[in-house]
Amino acid sequence: MNLRMKYDIPANAVITIAGTVGVGKSTMTNALAKALNFRTSFEKVDSNPYLDKFYGDFDRWSFHLQIYFLAERFKEQKRIFEYGGGFIQDRSIYEDTGIFAKMHYEKGTMSAVDYETYKSLFDAMVMTPYFPHPDLLIYLEGSIDDILDRIRLRGRPMEQQTPVEYWQEMHERYENWINTFNACPVLRLNINDYDIVGDHDSVEPIIERIGSFIRQTQLLKK
Repeated sequence: MNLRMKYDIPANAVITIAGTVGVGKSTMTNALAKALNFRTSFEKVDSNPYLDKFYGDFDRWSFHLQIYFLAERFKEQKRIFEYGGGFIQDRSIYEDTGIFAKMHYEKGTMSAVDYETYKSLFDAMVMTPYFPHPDLLIYLEGSIDDILDRIRLRGRPMEQQTPVEYWQEMHERYENWINTFNACPVLRLNINDYDIVGDHDSVEPIIERIGSFIRQTQLLKK
């Protein structure tokens, strides 16, 4: 019996992984997809026409970039559910508005008018009963020291060269965001409680928790 059936996880479930850089979202996405025989959904960065422009001029391109991300994530969410589910998704559609667009507005790299337009569009597209929200959002969390250690060890060169203050701010913003998030059920996992890179068997207790959590949330809906 495979792990999906063993822990009674629906074959059409959609599970989204969230968390700041360094927590291992991609590793978790691949490990869960392999163990559950689910498909993966990763962010498409290479085809983004605004990314290079954005890094050259935050003020001019932050709004364009966020609108592009919103459209692409919305299309991907629609594709996943039209396919019939059975997906592990790396990064959620909710983080863009709750963290990144808000950060640009607060730092002055997105105007108040653009921010309100973006939020209005996001709410009309996503925060409705018609939008197919995931069955579960898994939030990977850890202390800022643990996350910085991971970035130093495994991070991309660009991430390793980024000032520590930026990661400290992102860590705080993610924590503030998840503490008020309620668009779908949330399962929080501490990155120190497992090691799916060094111990492949450690993925099973995570799947057991996922199955239990999904069953509980389904009972609450009845």
